[in-house]
Amino acid sequence: MKKVERINIIMRYINNRANFTIAEIMREFNISRSTAIRDIREIEAMGMPLVAEVGRDGGYFVMNNSVLPTVRFTDNEIKALFIAFMATRNQQLPYLKSRQSLAEKLLGLISENQQDDLVLLNGILLFEGNNPHNPDLLDLSDLPHPMLEKLIQTLLLDRYLLVSIQEEKEIKSYPIYLLHLYREKSQWQIEGLDLKDEKRRIFAVDNLTDVKPYPATKRLSKKKILEKLSQQEEAINVVLELGPKAIAQFKKYHPLKVSIAYTNPYQTTAILKTYINVHQPEELTEIINWLLFLGGDIKVREVPEEILAVLQERLGLFCP
Repeated sequence: MKKVERINIIMRYINNRANFTIAEIMREFNISRSTAIRDIREIEAMGMPLVAEVGRDGGYFVMNNSVLPTVRFTDNEIKALFIAFMATRNQQLPYLKSRQSLAEKLLGLISENQQDDLVLLNGILLFEGNNPHNPDLLDLSDLPHPMLEKLIQTLLLDRYLLVSIQEEKEIKSYPIYLLHLYREKSQWQIEGLDLKDEKRRIFAVDNLTDVKPYPATKRLSKKKILEKLSQQEEAINVVLELGPKAIAQFKKYHPLKVSIAYTNPYQTTAILKTYINVHQPEELTEIINWLLFLGGDIKVREVPEEILAVLQERLGLFCP
């Protein structure tokens, strides 16, 4: 167990007891006396009001009705938080109502000078999706699909889900093991393994009508799921070498299933390997547009002829 994780658990352990001893901490967390004492001192330094009782049966207890020290933010920390809020406006993020209340509380904590700085930054800094004619720092009302938060709350408890999806004129239910919840092209998507058909599926959250845990008696084991996923991995048919400019473009945007491996310690060159289904027109068009987006700082090691043909046709349009 990592130190930060252990200290957080010890704090919860202490908070639920009238008193405790170093010996109890040692026994409960399987740590040495010196480590236990060091952890308790760190917890005291973080502001938890512990009182030591001397004597044979002595130990510690948490002082009742005590006030913890006020959390204070530096000017740069306040700016960092609000710039993050500004940059993610109109992104249909989950927990947006909570983010709005958090922003209100933060504004109430800071000085008028700090508030003036934020108003000035809000008028100067423009991000994609911002409205430059609206100076309201709390304009965070572009809420996501109402099912998104319910989905997140459910998957935090269990990744085996029964999702109901609106398909044309009917609603269908699918038992899935959730692999990823991601946002691509301004849309939230669910990627999961269909536990009935045993294949990958992708659903738009906008089409989600209900979600609930899938009954335990009908589940595949996680070991079986990993086996099914490994069997469905297609052979790699695209291999590219990326230079620094292409890597910079890759970081700006790349399809979910595509990743790179750096080939030097300075991360200025990388190798990209993936599979592209050339018989899926939408996928083929998307990958070609993305390859053009990466720019000229790439070297092709391997690519399907279908992709090369379309690339040559596209590039030929720009030649005299």
